[in-house]
Amino acid sequence: MAKVGLIGVGNMGAGMSRNILKAGHELTVYDVRPEAMETLVAEGAHAAASPRELGAAADTVFIMVLNVEQVKASLLGEDGLLAGLNPNATVICTATIGRSQVIEVAELVTAKGVNIVDAPVSGGAPGAAAGTLTMMVAAQSAVFEASKPVLAAVGKDIYHVGEEIGMGQTVKSALAVLIGTTYAGIFEALTLAVKAGVAPETLRDVVSTSVAGNFLFTDTTENILSRNFKGQSNIGTMYKDLSLAKNMANDCGVPLFAASAAFELFQAGKAVNPDEDNWTIIKILENIAGVEIKRTE
Repeated sequence: MAKVGLIGVGNMGAGMSRNILKAGHELTVYDVRPEAMETLVAEGAHAAASPRELGAAADTVFIMVLNVEQVKASLLGEDGLLAGLNPNATVICTATIGRSQVIEVAELVTAKGVNIVDAPVSGGAPGAAAGTLTMMVAAQSAVFEASKPVLAAVGKDIYHVGEEIGMGQTVKSALAVLIGTTYAGIFEALTLAVKAGVAPETLRDVVSTSVAGNFLFTDTTENILSRNFKGQSNIGTMYKDLSLAKNMANDCGVPLFAASAAFELFQAGKAVNPDEDNWTIIKILENIAGVEIKRTE
């Protein structure tokens, strides 16, 4: 049994926390919203009053927050995590914050004698709840091996993508490019088919058994048909991930033609419906085309 801490118990962090508890580890959680910790405490976790207090109680700490500013806020200061951790403890950054940003965070962490694991994830809230996240892990081999039992509590497919911190975020940004452009294709295909008179269920069935069929298509289409636009994958997260990918592409001198178009769609969707999920973008295309894509069966 490991002594594990987790900072950030939102949709992702709450699911991860439950799986850490199910795996038999001792868990301490912290969130800036005290009410977010109440359910987890009832399920067996300990609540810390500050990141520093959490650090004193844990040997391995997951940070699952939104952006690099929140990561730094949790690490630094008199009540920050680094003030409470013992040397040779390990910080696992599962937040998607970008390559250059995680390198900067790693410098802060290792300066205190603490290990760092760059481990962004894919799978969303459903994957976090099921313990089936895909994890893109960059860390020194010895640190990765030592962290495997804890990583296995939250992830199903765990890839050691490199020893250099930043490689995890690099792979995540490449994945974001593919996911973002796939979403754009799904939205356009559905809108075109329905506008031309095809039932959306027909397109769903055909694509699902074609070479282009995948989970993302099926899940997105089902949510659109059900007009289910909240509670799974807030558009702000994908928008952020595409922003980080574009920034990395600029650093590397790589053009992103399709991903840039997808980014503009996500920017539009976020501007119109910031509290809804990724597939809220379909409403913009529906409005342009004069159709509504909903279940007809």
